[in-house]
Amino acid sequence: MEMQTDGMVSLSRPADVKPGENNNRFDKWWILVFFVIFLIAYLSITKSDPYWRIILFVRDGIWVSLTTTVVSFFLVLVVGLIIGLGRLSKNIVINGISTIYVEVIRGIPLLVQLLFWYFAFPSVIQSIGNLINFEPMKNYLANPVGMAILGLTFCYAAYMAEIYRAGIQSIPKGQMEAARSLGMSHIEAMRYVILPQAVRIILPPVGNEFISLLKDSSLVSVVAVADITRRGREFMAANFIPIETWVMIALIYLTMTLFSARIVTFIEHKTRLER
Repeated sequence: MEMQTDGMVSLSRPADVKPGENNNRFDKWWILVFFVIFLIAYLSITKSDPYWRIILFVRDGIWVSLTTTVVSFFLVLVVGLIIGLGRLSKNIVINGISTIYVEVIRGIPLLVQLLFWYFAFPSVIQSIGNLINFEPMKNYLANPVGMAILGLTFCYAAYMAEIYRAGIQSIPKGQMEAARSLGMSHIEAMRYVILPQAVRIILPPVGNEFISLLKDSSLVSVVAVADITRRGREFMAANFIPIETWVMIALIYLTMTLFSARIVTFIEHKTRLER
Protein backbone atom coordinates (compact mmCIF):
# COMPACT_ATOMS: atom_id res chain seq x y z
CA MET A 1 0.00 0.00 0.00
CA GLU A 2 1.40 3.37 -0.98
CA MET A 3 1.13 6.11 1.64
CA GLN A 4 1.79 9.78 1.00
CA THR A 5 1.34 12.70 3.40
CA ASP A 6 1.49 16.22 1.97
CA GLY A 7 4.38 15.53 -0.36
CA MET A 8 6.39 13.56 2.18
CA VAL A 9 8.43 10.54 1.14
CA SER A 10 6.44 7.37 0.55
CA LEU A 11 6.87 4.71 3.21
CA SER A 12 6.06 1.76 0.97
CA ARG A 13 7.63 -0.01 -2.00
CA PRO A 14 6.98 1.81 -5.31
CA ALA A 15 4.20 0.20 -7.32
CA ASP A 16 6.37 -0.31 -10.40
CA VAL A 17 8.99 -2.34 -8.57
CA LYS A 18 8.88 -6.06 -9.30
CA PRO A 19 10.22 -8.01 -6.33
CA GLY A 20 12.87 -10.53 -7.26
CA GLU A 21 13.49 -9.02 -10.70
CA ASN A 22 17.07 -9.65 -11.88
CA ASN A 23 17.68 -11.68 -8.72
CA ASN A 24 17.63 -15.04 -10.50
CA ARG A 25 20.89 -14.53 -12.35
CA PHE A 26 23.59 -17.06 -11.49
CA ASP A 27 26.37 -15.54 -9.40
CA LYS A 28 29.49 -16.43 -11.36
CA TRP A 29 31.64 -16.10 -8.26
CA TRP A 30 30.21 -19.45 -7.09
CA ILE A 31 32.56 -20.97 -9.66
CA LEU A 32 35.51 -19.79 -7.57
CA VAL A 33 33.94 -21.30 -4.44
CA PHE A 34 33.46 -24.67 -6.19
CA PHE A 35 37.01 -24.50 -7.57
CA VAL A 36 38.53 -24.03 -4.11
CA ILE A 37 36.40 -26.89 -2.73
CA PHE A 38 37.48 -29.04 -5.67
CA LEU A 39 41.12 -28.15 -4.99
CA ILE A 40 40.80 -29.20 -1.35
CA ALA A 41 39.13 -32.45 -2.39
CA TYR A 42 41.78 -33.08 -5.06
CA LEU A 43 44.68 -32.58 -2.64
CA SER A 44 42.98 -34.70 0.01
CA ILE A 45 42.33 -37.62 -2.38
CA THR A 46 45.37 -37.65 -4.66
CA LYS A 47 47.87 -36.48 -2.06
CA SER A 48 46.15 -37.76 1.08
CA ASP A 49 49.40 -37.63 3.04
CA PRO A 50 49.59 -35.07 4.55
CA TYR A 51 46.57 -33.05 3.32
CA TRP A 52 43.87 -35.46 4.49
CA ARG A 53 45.64 -35.83 7.84
CA ILE A 54 45.65 -32.04 8.18
CA ILE A 55 41.88 -31.86 7.58
CA LEU A 56 41.23 -34.60 10.13
CA PHE A 57 43.48 -32.85 12.65
CA VAL A 58 41.94 -29.38 12.31
CA ARG A 59 38.28 -30.35 11.79
CA ASP A 60 37.40 -29.64 15.43
CA GLY A 61 39.10 -26.25 15.02
CA ILE A 62 36.80 -25.47 12.08
CA TRP A 63 33.79 -25.93 14.34
CA VAL A 64 35.36 -23.74 17.03
CA SER A 65 36.14 -20.97 14.54
CA LEU A 66 32.64 -21.01 13.06
CA THR A 67 30.95 -21.11 16.48
CA THR A 68 33.08 -18.27 17.82
CA THR A 69 32.43 -16.16 14.72
CA VAL A 70 28.65 -16.72 14.56
CA VAL A 71 28.06 -16.15 18.29
CA SER A 72 30.28 -13.06 18.29
CA PHE A 73 28.58 -11.65 15.19
CA PHE A 74 25.11 -12.06 16.70
CA LEU A 75 26.24 -10.20 19.82
CA VAL A 76 27.96 -7.57 17.66
CA LEU A 77 24.67 -6.88 15.84
CA VAL A 78 22.83 -6.37 19.13
CA VAL A 79 25.50 -4.36 20.95
CA GLY A 80 26.33 -2.37 17.83
CA LEU A 81 22.69 -1.36 17.41
CA ILE A 82 22.48 -0.19 21.03
CA ILE A 83 25.69 1.83 20.73
CA GLY A 84 24.67 3.18 17.32
CA LEU A 85 21.35 4.43 18.69
CA GLY A 86 23.26 5.89 21.63
CA ARG A 87 25.44 7.82 19.20
CA LEU A 88 22.27 9.35 17.72
CA SER A 89 20.70 10.08 21.10
CA LYS A 90 20.06 13.70 22.05
CA ASN A 91 20.86 12.84 25.65
CA ILE A 92 24.34 14.24 26.30
CA VAL A 93 25.31 11.48 28.74
CA ILE A 94 24.22 8.58 26.54
CA ASN A 95 25.72 10.16 23.45
CA GLY A 96 28.97 10.92 25.27
CA ILE A 97 29.37 7.39 26.67
CA SER A 98 28.61 5.84 23.27
CA THR A 99 31.04 8.14 21.50
CA ILE A 100 33.85 7.49 23.99
CA TYR A 101 33.27 3.73 23.66
CA VAL A 102 33.51 3.87 19.87
CA GLU A 103 36.59 6.09 19.80
CA VAL A 104 38.50 4.16 22.49
CA ILE A 105 37.72 0.65 21.23
CA ARG A 106 38.52 1.52 17.61
CA GLY A 107 41.86 2.94 18.73
CA ILE A 108 43.10 -0.30 20.32
CA PRO A 109 44.24 -3.25 18.14
CA LEU A 110 42.05 -6.34 18.32
CA LEU A 111 44.96 -8.54 19.37
CA VAL A 112 45.70 -6.28 22.35
CA GLN A 113 42.02 -6.38 23.35
CA LEU A 114 41.95 -10.19 23.20
CA LEU A 115 45.06 -10.38 25.36
CA PHE A 116 43.48 -7.98 27.84
CA TRP A 117 40.27 -9.99 28.18
CA TYR A 118 42.13 -13.29 28.61
CA PHE A 119 45.03 -12.22 30.85
CA ALA A 120 44.14 -8.90 32.49
CA PHE A 121 40.38 -9.15 33.00
CA PRO A 122 40.56 -12.30 35.19
CA SER A 123 43.17 -10.56 37.37
CA VAL A 124 40.78 -7.64 37.82
CA ILE A 125 37.99 -10.00 38.86
CA GLN A 126 40.31 -11.81 41.30
CA SER A 127 41.47 -8.52 42.80
CA ILE A 128 37.89 -7.42 43.37
CA GLY A 129 37.16 -10.83 44.90
CA ASN A 130 40.07 -10.46 47.31
CA LEU A 131 38.92 -6.95 48.18
CA ILE A 132 35.38 -7.98 49.08
CA ASN A 133 36.41 -11.47 50.23
CA PHE A 134 34.10 -13.23 47.74
CA GLU A 135 35.41 -16.75 47.11
CA PRO A 136 34.00 -17.39 43.58
CA MET A 137 35.59 -14.17 42.32
CA LYS A 138 38.86 -14.88 44.12
CA ASN A 139 39.16 -18.19 42.26
CA TYR A 140 37.88 -16.94 38.91
CA LEU A 141 39.55 -18.48 35.86
CA ALA A 142 39.01 -17.24 32.32
CA ASN A 143 37.26 -19.46 29.80
CA PRO A 144 39.27 -19.11 26.55
CA VAL A 145 36.31 -19.31 24.18
CA GLY A 146 34.18 -17.04 26.36
CA MET A 147 36.90 -14.40 26.59
CA ALA A 148 37.54 -14.65 22.84
CA ILE A 149 33.86 -14.05 22.08
CA LEU A 150 33.80 -11.16 24.55
CA GLY A 151 36.88 -9.57 22.98
CA LEU A 152 35.60 -9.93 19.42
CA THR A 153 32.20 -8.56 20.41
CA PHE A 154 33.55 -5.49 22.19
CA CYS A 155 35.90 -4.66 19.31
CA TYR A 156 33.57 -5.19 16.36
CA ALA A 157 30.54 -3.63 18.08
CA ALA A 158 32.30 -0.26 17.86
CA TYR A 159 32.62 -0.56 14.08
CA MET A 160 29.10 -1.94 13.73
CA ALA A 161 27.74 1.01 15.72
CA GLU A 162 29.14 3.40 13.12
CA ILE A 163 27.60 1.33 10.33
CA TYR A 164 24.20 1.50 12.03
CA ARG A 165 24.58 5.23 12.63
CA ALA A 166 25.49 5.92 9.01
CA GLY A 167 22.62 3.77 7.76
CA ILE A 168 20.03 5.49 9.96
CA GLN A 169 21.28 8.96 9.06
CA SER A 170 21.07 8.11 5.36
CA ILE A 171 17.28 7.76 5.60
CA PRO A 172 15.56 11.04 4.57
CA LYS A 173 14.10 12.99 7.48
CA GLY A 174 10.78 13.02 5.68
CA GLN A 175 10.37 9.33 6.50
CA MET A 176 10.36 10.06 10.23
CA GLU A 177 8.08 13.05 9.76
CA ALA A 178 5.64 11.02 7.67
CA ALA A 179 5.58 8.23 10.26
CA ARG A 180 4.99 10.68 13.11
CA SER A 181 2.19 12.37 11.16
CA LEU A 182 0.48 8.97 10.92
CA GLY A 183 0.37 8.77 14.71
CA MET A 184 3.48 6.70 15.40
CA SER A 185 5.65 7.44 18.39
CA HIS A 186 9.37 8.05 17.86
CA ILE A 187 10.20 4.49 18.94
CA GLU A 188 7.52 2.99 16.68
CA ALA A 189 8.69 5.07 13.74
CA MET A 190 12.26 3.97 14.33
CA ARG A 191 11.25 0.31 14.68
CA TYR A 192 8.78 0.00 11.80
CA VAL A 193 9.97 2.64 9.32
CA ILE A 194 13.56 3.80 9.79
CA LEU A 195 15.40 0.65 10.89
CA PRO A 196 13.91 -1.67 8.21
CA GLN A 197 15.08 0.76 5.51
CA ALA A 198 18.45 1.30 7.16
CA VAL A 199 19.06 -2.45 7.36
CA ARG A 200 18.67 -2.76 3.59
CA ILE A 201 21.23 -0.01 3.10
CA ILE A 202 23.82 -1.38 5.52
CA LEU A 203 23.69 -5.01 4.36
CA PRO A 204 26.88 -4.75 2.22
CA PRO A 205 29.08 -3.29 5.00
CA VAL A 206 27.50 -5.65 7.56
CA GLY A 207 28.36 -8.58 5.30
CA ASN A 208 31.92 -7.30 5.00
CA GLU A 209 32.13 -7.06 8.79
CA PHE A 210 31.11 -10.71 9.11
CA ILE A 211 33.81 -11.77 6.66
CA SER A 212 36.39 -9.62 8.47
CA LEU A 213 35.29 -11.11 11.78
CA LEU A 214 35.64 -14.63 10.38
CA LYS A 215 39.21 -13.90 9.29
CA ASP A 216 40.12 -12.03 12.48
CA SER A 217 38.84 -14.96 14.54
CA SER A 218 42.21 -16.55 13.75
CA LEU A 219 43.69 -14.14 16.34
CA VAL A 220 41.91 -16.00 19.15
CA SER A 221 44.52 -18.73 18.71
CA VAL A 222 46.88 -16.61 20.84
CA VAL A 223 44.56 -16.89 23.86
CA ALA A 224 44.43 -20.70 24.04
CA VAL A 225 41.40 -21.17 21.78
CA ALA A 226 41.78 -24.32 19.68
CA ASP A 227 40.57 -22.78 16.42
CA ILE A 228 41.77 -23.63 12.91
CA THR A 229 44.93 -21.54 13.18
CA ARG A 230 45.99 -22.97 16.54
CA ARG A 231 45.32 -26.53 15.40
CA GLY A 232 47.35 -25.79 12.28
CA ARG A 233 50.26 -24.60 14.42
CA GLU A 234 50.02 -27.76 16.52
CA PHE A 235 50.05 -29.97 13.42
CA MET A 236 53.02 -28.12 11.94
CA ALA A 237 54.96 -28.36 15.21
CA ALA A 238 54.35 -32.10 15.37
CA ASN A 239 55.10 -32.92 11.71
CA PHE A 240 57.48 -30.15 10.54
CA ILE A 241 55.69 -29.59 7.20
CA PRO A 242 54.86 -25.86 7.16
CA ILE A 243 54.09 -25.47 3.44
CA GLU A 244 51.42 -28.18 3.22
CA THR A 245 49.94 -27.20 6.59
CA TRP A 246 49.43 -23.53 5.86
CA VAL A 247 48.34 -24.11 2.26
CA MET A 248 45.49 -26.28 3.55
CA ILE A 249 44.63 -23.87 6.39
CA ALA A 250 44.53 -20.99 3.89
CA LEU A 251 42.27 -22.97 1.55
CA ILE A 252 39.87 -23.78 4.40
CA TYR A 253 39.65 -20.11 5.42
CA LEU A 254 39.26 -19.11 1.76
CA THR A 255 36.36 -21.54 1.34
CA MET A 256 34.55 -20.17 4.38
CA THR A 257 35.05 -16.51 3.43
CA LEU A 258 34.08 -17.00 -0.22
CA PHE A 259 30.97 -18.96 0.77
CA SER A 260 30.02 -16.26 3.29
CA ALA A 261 30.49 -13.56 0.65
CA ARG A 262 28.18 -15.38 -1.77
CA ILE A 263 25.49 -15.78 0.90
CA VAL A 264 25.71 -12.07 1.72
CA THR A 265 25.39 -11.21 -1.98
CA PHE A 266 22.34 -13.47 -2.28
CA ILE A 267 20.67 -11.78 0.70
CA GLU A 268 21.45 -8.34 -0.77
CA HIS A 269 19.77 -9.27 -4.06
CA LYS A 270 16.70 -10.65 -2.30
CA THR A 271 16.24 -7.57 -0.12
CA ARG A 272 17.26 -4.88 -2.61
CA LEU A 273 14.68 -2.29 -3.65
CA GLU A 274 14.95 -1.49 -7.36
CA ARG A 275 14.88 2.23 -8.08
